[in-house]
Amino acid sequence: MSRTPLALQLEFAVETAWRAGRVTLRYFQTGTRVEAKRDLSPVTAADREAEALVRAAITERFPTDGLLGEELGELNPGARRRWIVDPIDGTRSFVHGVPLYGVMLALEEDCDAVLGVLHFPALNETVWAARGEGCWFDGRRARVSETARVSEALVCATDPALFEAAGRGEAWDRVRVRAGMTRTWGDCYGYALVATGRAEAMLDPTLEAWDSAALKPIVEEAGGVFTDWRGARTHLGGSAVATNAGIASELRAALEGSDAG
Repeated sequence: MSRTPLALQLEFAVETAWRAGRVTLRYFQTGTRVEAKRDLSPVTAADREAEALVRAAITERFPTDGLLGEELGELNPGARRRWIVDPIDGTRSFVHGVPLYGVMLALEEDCDAVLGVLHFPALNETVWAARGEGCWFDGRRARVSETARVSEALVCATDPALFEAAGRGEAWDRVRVRAGMTRTWGDCYGYALVATGRAEAMLDPTLEAWDSAALKPIVEEAGGVFTDWRGARTHLGGSAVATNAGIASELRAALEGSDAG
């Protein structure tokens, strides 16, 4: 049976993310120089070199597609299909030698994310998904957990201070006191934990498109729920809430303050 075009694009994306990850490992735990971008977030030569590899692979294979990268900008704006890359999601983890950083690669069609890859080079773990193709974790089918109560859930966040800065501190507090456990296994790794059934929720109060595009197809194909903070099923809402199906409604009520707890 012939594979669908999307399945072939997913195969390309997994291979390309793996190759970019090999670039990052050459710099990991070497004390590589860190620069500050205009928004004061960190960037390294590893970020730029990994993104350059991804961009070269995409422009060679899909020259008419659009491409948006965190470090090197946008190509072919307005294209119906757009690849989105974050070469190192979790640069702060990366520069401190913590292995919970990831290479993120996604494909949009008509502004909807249809394919996503999360590759964690220092852990040698990869999670990938495409619409109708399921979610996979190192070659095994991935599914969210079946936990049905927030009081039994592991809820992750990148940094609790970010909720306060975004004006969402009270919402985070409502979730935190109800959760069975909270941990800051953050950035894209938290979403991989949700998709593979190792955590029940991951929340981010602010995200850019390159931070979130790969997440939506991965969480949804694993049987989970991915929305922005307002509850819209989009990766372009500037925030993210990812859960398994079992706690989605209860966690949403806690965020909105509409639960009775």
